Amino acid sequence: VASDVDALCACKILQALFQCDHVQYTLVPVSGWQELETAFLEHKDQFKYFVLINCGANVDLLEILQPEEDTFFFVCDSHRPINVVNVYNETQIKLLVKQDDDLDVPAYDDIFRDEEDEEEDSENESDGSEPSEKRRRFEELTTLVKCVFFSFRQEILFDYEQYEYHGTSSAMVMFDLAWIMSKDLNDMLWWAIVGLTDQWIQDKITQMKYVTDIGILQRHVSRHNHRNEDEENSLSIDCMRIAFEYDLRLALYQHWSLYESLCNTSYTSASLKLWSVQGQKRLQEFLADMGLPLKQVKQKFNSMDISLKENLREMIEESANKFGMKDLRVQTFSIHFGYKNKFLASDIVYATASLMENIEKEGPETDNFIKALDSLSRGNLDKLHQGLDLAKKQLRAIQQTVASCICTNLVISQGPFLYCSLMEGTPDVKLFSKPVSLCLLSKYLLKSFVCSTKNKRCKLLPLVMAAPMDVEQGTVIMMGIPPETESSDKKNFFGRAFEKAAESTNSRTLHNHFDMSIIELKTEDRSKFLDALISLLS
Repeated sequence: VASDVDALCACKILQALFQCDHVQYTLVPVSGWQELETAFLEHKDQFKYFVLINCGANVDLLEILQPEEDTFFFVCDSHRPINVVNVYNETQIKLLVKQDDDLDVPAYDDIFRDEEDEEEDSENESDGSEPSEKRRRFEELTTLVKCVFFSFRQEILFDYEQYEYHGTSSAMVMFDLAWIMSKDLNDMLWWAIVGLTDQWIQDKITQMKYVTDIGILQRHVSRHNHRNEDEENSLSIDCMRIAFEYDLRLALYQHWSLYESLCNTSYTSASLKLWSVQGQKRLQEFLADMGLPLKQVKQKFNSMDISLKENLREMIEESANKFGMKDLRVQTFSIHFGYKNKFLASDIVYATASLMENIEKEGPETDNFIKALDSLSRGNLDKLHQGLDLAKKQLRAIQQTVASCICTNLVISQGPFLYCSLMEGTPDVKLFSKPVSLCLLSKYLLKSFVCSTKNKRCKLLPLVMAAPMDVEQGTVIMMGIPPETESSDKKNFFGRAFEKAAESTNSRTLHNHFDMSIIELKTEDRSKFLDALISLLS
């Protein structure tokens, strides 16, 4: 199981399904290809069936793992494009994908030639009875056909593999499986919702895809959570209820103060330019326009006057429109545990991701994984609240880092892309050696930079972000993200570009992450690697 929230949710659904049928299994968290290979080597003698969640689809699994012929892989992975060998291997690799997912895979005959046919052809044509001249011409022709085929194949594969993107959330695919088997429960539905919300928060899917999938889940929510008034009044204290919401796009606001949430949500912070004095003034004007007293806004949301909370969403939306924030409300779901615990799907995503990348306690990575997995169960509210507290610290750290990068002009245009590098010694720099945190920081920084720059060309550029990884080993973690535009299809070309730049300069890189657009690189090779990347993309 990969280390991301969608994978954790898919894992919870699968665990519940295994429990239904009393299936025994071993759960192994993996954070990259090296750990996946090690885990496979450790377990290949005991097990014949392996389920890979959010890892394994975008590389040739059989080549990497070299399994025996009686080993089978079930791959549920949202990474696209799926490696063509995995798609056309009908014996050992079973892909779990939704039927309506357009994989856009090239046709089998365009990329594979049957060698047996070729050998037969050549045997039939050259059985020794023909004149040598005729045989030589035939061989030349065969070679030419092969060359044309291979260059055609390379072209097709390049077009297919050029961009990295994401398909349907793995948690949704697993929920679909449970639904088809008539074993879907409300808990499973909630995990599917959290998995989809994770994709949206990480900016992995388009707004259109998000809204479409929300619509699919909404039908399931209506099916599982319809109750009449009498039942509503007799709800037990440990019941669970999911509801569709058209809620505010403010991070953790129901568990924080409204003021803190406005300051630490990337959408409002970037729109109001809160890193500047002018931006802080705009925030005060925004609050005044809503008619909300500062005292109310700065105290915990739970403690605000009920009269203010009743129409809060409408008041905020109305004022937000005047201040150019037209998308402050978003379609989502909330969950009620008993009487008083209410959470939005985004709250769970932030809390779980923070527990998974917690840097406050030294210890094995698997501890964080297990804690994050546990926080998704409704019986572990204490772990969830711990995650919410960590998430607030993480969001503050991200906003402070974004502000300092913009105020000190750390984002520089390198021609075909923007580049920003965090120095060793920057506050919270250790947090950004983790992929999910670095991804959130990069997305927030690009959004804020686009709002702050007056250069129209820079607004359309992608961003390459670097942060110190391991000081002792002298490595940096680097990731590339696509441009921040309304029409962006969220496709990322940096994975292939990073590979080519590393090859051409012999840079010491490690392509260990399941996302190809994240690499680790030796610090002293950084400048030649960037030069190669600039010339490659220019």
